[in-house]
Amino acid sequence: MNGVLVDLTKCIGCGSCTVACKMYNNNRWVDRSPTDGEGAVLADENWTVVRTCNVNDADGKEVVRFVKQQCLHCKDPACVSACPSRAFQKSESGAVLYFPQNCIGCRYCMIGCPFNIPKFEWDQTFAKMTKCMMCSGRVATGEAPACVTVCPTNVMKFGDSDKLLEEAKEIIANNPKYVQHIFGEKEAGGTNWIYISDVPFKELGFRTHVPKQSVPHYTEKFMHLSPILGGIWGLILAGLYFITRRNDVKAAEKKEKKTES
Repeated sequence: MNGVLVDLTKCIGCGSCTVACKMYNNNRWVDRSPTDGEGAVLADENWTVVRTCNVNDADGKEVVRFVKQQCLHCKDPACVSACPSRAFQKSESGAVLYFPQNCIGCRYCMIGCPFNIPKFEWDQTFAKMTKCMMCSGRVATGEAPACVTVCPTNVMKFGDSDKLLEEAKEIIANNPKYVQHIFGEKEAGGTNWIYISDVPFKELGFRTHVPKQSVPHYTEKFMHLSPILGGIWGLILAGLYFITRRNDVKAAEKKEKKTES
């Protein structure tokens, strides 16, 4: 399974990755949602952004850090578990893919995702969801995602997710400047994009309160009941329709008799 190791100490905030993402995925530039700076936010057309963060380092010195953000491609993704139409699917390559032709627009994925990643096309008539798909076309042929290939300071490294995790552990163990934590190692059951940093992740705006277990871990024992409950609900609706229809017929017959008399 593939993944990406992101070393935030190397990022200079150039935004090359956001441009590459736009170009490879043919996404529009939208003024309402900047891709870099303090106000950078993920949006339906922004699948990756670089946020500017003014924070204090371990010595209390004020520093500027840049945070690359995109879908983390969970190992056990909540969006896949939450989607009733298989619009989201986990691929063997490690990427979490989205198939818009399957989407019914329920937005359960938005509710389920612990990292608030999937975005809805609010300004579109026939709106769908959008998110980073780790340049699955490139990954399928052994190439790194577009954002990884254009980075001038080697912030990101693409490869086998298990080997990248071991490399991340070695880096932070041998260099005291790093926070002794790898974001994505355990969060939400583990993600295929992992981060190392010299500043606490909470100060950089990461969702550090997410559970260590994956979201589907908590819901899987109930999910198998969904078809049963759906069938029961269908029978209830059919019964209500039958009763309502029968009452309407009786009322019409009664009205007709009164008219004849």
